[in-house]
Amino acid sequence: MSATSPTPASARRPPSRRADRIFFLAASGSGVLILAILAGVAVFLIVEAVPAVTASSARIPGGKGLIHYLWPLIFGTLYSATLALIVAIPLAVGVALFIVYYTPPAIASVLGGLVDLLAAIPSLVFGLWGIETFGPAAVPFQRWLADHLSWLPFFAGPASPTGRTMFTVAIVLAVMTLPIISALAREAFLQTPTKLEQAAYGLGATRWEMIRMVVLPSSRSAIFSAGFLGLGRALGETMAVTIILSVTGVVTFNQISSSNPSTIAANIALHFPESSGLDVNVLIATGLALFAITLVVNMVGRWIVTSRQVSS
Repeated sequence: MSATSPTPASARRPPSRRADRIFFLAASGSGVLILAILAGVAVFLIVEAVPAVTASSARIPGGKGLIHYLWPLIFGTLYSATLALIVAIPLAVGVALFIVYYTPPAIASVLGGLVDLLAAIPSLVFGLWGIETFGPAAVPFQRWLADHLSWLPFFAGPASPTGRTMFTVAIVLAVMTLPIISALAREAFLQTPTKLEQAAYGLGATRWEMIRMVVLPSSRSAIFSAGFLGLGRALGETMAVTIILSVTGVVTFNQISSSNPSTIAANIALHFPESSGLDVNVLIATGLALFAITLVVNMVGRWIVTSRQVSS
């Protein structure tokens, strides 16, 4: 009668989870590090902006106070980014739908790579393209808008002869944000359950009806997320706006005139090199405003996406 040797206690213990612990610590440390960096940036901006907030109105550029100085910049930042998204989101979603559902797979991979390649182009190149190529080419169209749609405040005119307008900036920013939105929308469309698509076809739906009834509703959260990522990209853009826009510091909805509001990032890039003393603190205060705007936009975007996921 053979006796079975007892299994050692060490063999009965579960295998070591050292790799899991190391990964957990690394991931947690990375998250804490990001929060620490974010908090450090916020503290720096707040501390450096305090002198501008407490200074008298006469010492602020323009002599009318910090709020009067900030308002046109905030307006220009939000206005240009909003115009860019209005153009970019439908275009990016259309490009993503075309690549996923209307292009042969061999061509789709190449076309998707070319669209993604737009994200690798420096913003300086986009700015040069906007001021040297697209801006002058868009002048006749902007004149047409001024002649036929001047009753709208967006195209009141007179049209700029150089094309250095908010209209040009909006199109350039839309092209710059398109690869981000398109890439995320493409991945969302590819995640649509095949059974739902086939069921729509089985009920007699055309391809467009299947996209409208199945693909787009199931991808709404991802499209919203992509749109807010694109908005963050447009809000912080500096060089392209600095190169293209002919700024005068006004608050106007007119997109085709030579009088344009500036953006916060472009204003900092234009004035920081020759600024000193309180002027530097004023510019940092505008950077704090941009930081707050971006934070609020991301929080609102996260809330919208989360609420849509819960409701669906």
